[in-house]
Amino acid sequence: MSQIEAVLGELVAHDSVSVRGNIALMEAMASRCADSGARVALQRWGDGALAKANLVAVLGPDEPGGLILSGHADVVPFADQPGWTRDPLRLSNNGDRLVARGSTDMKGFLAQCLEALKHLDPSKLERPVVLLFTADEEIGCLGAQRLVPELPQLLGATPLPRLAWIGEPTSGRVFHAHKGIVEFHVRVSGRGGHSSVPEAGANAIAGAAEVARRLGQLQAERRARPSARFAALFPEAPYTTFNLGTIQGGSATNMIADACSLAVSYRPLPDEDALALWREARERLLGTPLRDPGSELALEVEVLPALAAPGLLTARGTALEHALCAAFAQREVGGAPYCTDAGRFAVAGIDSLICGPGDLAEAHQPNESISRQALAEGVEPIVAIVSKLCGRGGDAPRA
Repeated sequence: MSQIEAVLGELVAHDSVSVRGNIALMEAMASRCADSGARVALQRWGDGALAKANLVAVLGPDEPGGLILSGHADVVPFADQPGWTRDPLRLSNNGDRLVARGSTDMKGFLAQCLEALKHLDPSKLERPVVLLFTADEEIGCLGAQRLVPELPQLLGATPLPRLAWIGEPTSGRVFHAHKGIVEFHVRVSGRGGHSSVPEAGANAIAGAAEVARRLGQLQAERRARPSARFAALFPEAPYTTFNLGTIQGGSATNMIADACSLAVSYRPLPDEDALALWREARERLLGTPLRDPGSELALEVEVLPALAAPGLLTARGTALEHALCAAFAQREVGGAPYCTDAGRFAVAGIDSLICGPGDLAEAHQPNESISRQALAEGVEPIVAIVSKLCGRGGDAPRA
């Protein structure tokens, strides 16, 4: 096993599913950063088994400019995911690929950053390289949302860099944009009773079906009006996309369901007001009363507040874009179909580009894996780009 594979093995061995704490993992990465000469700070919150942290590490002088390398340390659940044939928390070799939860999304990039730090000489840097490793990206980019307001204090005397390289899984492609994501719940309340007398009750599941129909109508309207501006960036869906994620309701087949809830998400285009469609959905769901078609009795509908993570639209032509395209032999810059911490960073005036060694098709999958070659070959480009943009005589990474 190579050194970079050993580092990745250490990272994936930490169970950092978003609903659990991550202190042990963050402290282990902080120790590696400190051993490489970086100044380290942990932003902590929570207690006990749910204690969490974001990691900030700085290598180089306290000068303007600089470059951020960023990734999230949390992973999606695996315990109840069918299809795993290997231990998700133990890096295993499957020929030319390495299998473990988080290998591709996105601890592979974190391991590369930690290894790259060892090969950077702080005395040869004219501008700082800053590592931002976050928690809770998989549940709404909440770690980055918590980190951004406190970044000036955590960085201390180091000026905040204005460009960030986020190593989400892209198979080496370079993205300068992505959609946002908005999540909310809809609750339908009815009147329970014995299923033999459906006219006496108001079935909440029937109401939820009407909620789904109305949301589907919103989706059809968006699909019929694709955005010409974003047709090239999001060719598969140049419009806001809906998803009905979960539905829960009812107690038994011989009982009228008195409650039902739906978890809904949608992905707005980068230039849209992220909550505009939530407001429209709420108006449509509450504007016309819902009734159980079997009894004509009224149903109550509640649209809960939404959690929104913003999209990304970074200006073209930065020094980081040129460096990434050259390093990974890319001629075009596109749009990512998923949401990242980059939208949260943009609030602080940080322009992000997304490029990483993992493969999107492997993310969140059973037997998630990363190419051994991509993992091994990714350290050198990080060192080269940091040296070019932050080293003596290099190109200052101004936006």
